[in-house]
Amino acid sequence: MADRLKINEGPGWVELGFKIVPGSSRTAISGCHDGMIKVKVAAPPEKGKANKELISYLASRLNAKKKDIELVSGASNPVKRLKIYGAEPEKIMQICRE
Repeated sequence: MADRLKINEGPGWVELGFKIVPGSSRTAISGCHDGMIKVKVAAPPEKGKANKELISYLASRLNAKKKDIELVSGASNPVKRLKIYGAEPEKIMQICRE
């Protein structure tokens, strides 16, 4: 892992930052930078499409339900904070390394 992730933990949830690159050729994690997970998203940055694709992608990678991933901040910004309920920090760090 290039950088150490900045993860906040609470009872049954973790919260961390994401740097999104919308309009990419495909949706994929491209590493960890500045304490955040960098994700390239194929959807354009309009009308919440990139946010929805990010949440769907993370849900599939973490074997979670979309409703368990909450956008805390950054709805119209490429830097976002997400709260993920029922996720283990180790699993999140693992998908960043893959």
